[in-house]
Amino acid sequence: MMLVIVAALYSGLMVFSPDLARTSFQNSLYYLKEMILVLPVIFLFTVVLEALVPKEMILRGFGEKSGLKGNVLALMLGSLSAGPIYAAFPVSKTLLAKGASIGNIVIILSAWAVIKVPMLANEIRFLGPEFMAVRWVLTVCAIFLMAYLTGTLVTKEDLPAVNDESRPVLEVIPEYCLGCGLCVRILPQCYRMEDGRAVVITVPNSPKVGGKVRETVEKCPGQAIVYQDTVQP
Repeated sequence: MMLVIVAALYSGLMVFSPDLARTSFQNSLYYLKEMILVLPVIFLFTVVLEALVPKEMILRGFGEKSGLKGNVLALMLGSLSAGPIYAAFPVSKTLLAKGASIGNIVIILSAWAVIKVPMLANEIRFLGPEFMAVRWVLTVCAIFLMAYLTGTLVTKEDLPAVNDESRPVLEVIPEYCLGCGLCVRILPQCYRMEDGRAVVITVPNSPKVGGKVRETVEKCPGQAIVYQDTVQP
């Protein structure tokens, strides 16, 4: 349907304004070539990210508990990125699925869009370093505010990009585990102690067990348990 609408618009332009139609068509070809060149690289990067980067690393670097460190890492990742903004969306989806927080995804997308390093270099060239510095500071403040508000108002349950997984996720972050063994006492069929830390031995696959897992998440003193239940009752 969309292709039909675009073709109709081009046809109308060719009739009423041939010069504008030619310019529009050339611009469309330019962006189409850009997408053909960029998207395969981005998809390859997401495959590598999915297959080789441990989820635990994403949780530590960009997860809900990464704090200011995670915000800074997200800002750096977005600022040092390459390619147009639409290339950021598959990367963001992969990061979300591996445990990145919504706030940090907002920071990555926003930095990718408006404060990439190549963009800043051109801004200095045409508008001067003082203009760039002031805009950068104000933009970063706005990005952090947007990240906080979005992370407060939107949950991962609202996002189809995260909820399209068919299996629940249950993990214990070793760095946060205090070794109290409370989760093992509550749900020994899912947890056990190894080297003084709790580890997951079975991921639940029923709503009844899922309720007990949520209890271990709520009662964990170190807030070390990550649980994402996508199994439908």
